[in-house]
Amino acid sequence: MPTPPHFYIAIEGVIGVGKTTLARLLQPRLQADEVLLEVFEENPFLAKFYEDRSRYAFQTQIFFLLSRYHQQNRAVPGLLAAGKRLIADYTFEKDALFARINLSGDELEMYHRVHEALAEKIPQPHLVVYLRAEPQVLMQRIALRDRPYERNMDPAYIARLHAAYDDHFAHHHHGAPVLTIDTTRLDFVRYPEHLEAIEGRIRRALRLPPFQNPLL
Repeated sequence: MPTPPHFYIAIEGVIGVGKTTLARLLQPRLQADEVLLEVFEENPFLAKFYEDRSRYAFQTQIFFLLSRYHQQNRAVPGLLAAGKRLIADYTFEKDALFARINLSGDELEMYHRVHEALAEKIPQPHLVVYLRAEPQVLMQRIALRDRPYERNMDPAYIARLHAAYDDHFAHHHHGAPVLTIDTTRLDFVRYPEHLEAIEGRIRRALRLPPFQNPLL
């Protein structure tokens, strides 16, 4: 298979939807040079946030914002300048989405000021793949991966995130084109045909040969 042209794909979606798994599965199929994974487990406030969201929301958001900024600012511009093919399992803009849910008042205003200043320095992806699934399915997937700090995940919080993501990509997202894929009835880990169908839709969106007819 010929080497595809350079691209930058970012995969987004609610906790548990399968962003990291899909990024890793797509790397060999799309011949990506690099996979950029979100380093969420290094956030020292995350476990406390899930126990008491109102108390630890600001610390959690600021840590994520600076961590994601440093990671993307170090990696993405150089890879794109070198003509590399990159897949990331998150977008920089997701921070602002979470901030709108978890922060308010002066904390939200301060957060937006910092986010706006940093976002100007982060390159936009060529395509955002928005993986969505119904909240009950997300809760099942979260339970299956059994991360300790997610064991008491509030279903109402996941439902709120699900609604926020849908609203964000319907009304607030600007920049890169968005390919929305509903994974509620898909299992691209167990069923190769599901993964092939997703790959085909991404290839068509980016015009990467060989084009495949969409099955989803």
